[in-house]
Amino acid sequence: MQFTYRGIAGQSFGAFATQGIQLKLIGEANDYVAKGLSGARLIIVPPDDAAYDAEHSPIVGNVACFGANRGEGYFRGIAGERFCVRNSGAKVVVEGVGDHGCEYMTGGVVVILGKTGRNFGAGMSGGVAYVYDPDQTFAEKCNREMVDLYRIGESGDDHQLKEMIQQHFAYTDSLKAAEILEDWENQQQHFIKVYPTEYHQMIQATETLAEQGFIGEELVTKAFEAVVGPQLTIPGKERD
Repeated sequence: MQFTYRGIAGQSFGAFATQGIQLKLIGEANDYVAKGLSGARLIIVPPDDAAYDAEHSPIVGNVACFGANRGEGYFRGIAGERFCVRNSGAKVVVEGVGDHGCEYMTGGVVVILGKTGRNFGAGMSGGVAYVYDPDQTFAEKCNREMVDLYRIGESGDDHQLKEMIQQHFAYTDSLKAAEILEDWENQQQHFIKVYPTEYHQMIQATETLAEQGFIGEELVTKAFEAVVGPQLTIPGKERD
């Protein structure tokens, strides 16, 4: 099912929207867009006759994609503060965010085609984020207590980055996405990959152990032990 709306949406546009639904808003929205997103696709774009610089103007308010667990979001413009807090599985593209982006994120993929505010990635324990950083100012805004920063191609397969930008362009006609894609060989060098340290180690351990033949619960247990050590034994459970 696909629905298209025009104008200014209030709080919680698209909250908890489930798989099989596509919501497109031509206008802008307030706080809590896509809260608890559960499989739907949300697209928010400015009007064609917008009398402002769409690529550098707010399109959604604060705390967008809070607690999202599945689905996609494509926002042609800038989001407010605390973007994708506690995202656990959604794939989202936006063109800039305020302070505290991807705070406590545990899964999913976030692509930011613009600047971020301070304290990005605080408490981020899973998923990955890609930040377009041609001015090389992002590192000083990122909270690196739990994450590491990489260039594209330095750590794992990053093919999803280009694919998500292509999707963003297809759904929003973003000028910024178009400019990046037209010069991809050069522009990809300006992206920083934000990768939670232990999550990264877990992925690497899982891949290595899978190659050795481990599967299922045993694979997960072995990978967990490789990263954080043997699990604690609960007293009285040794004989179970």
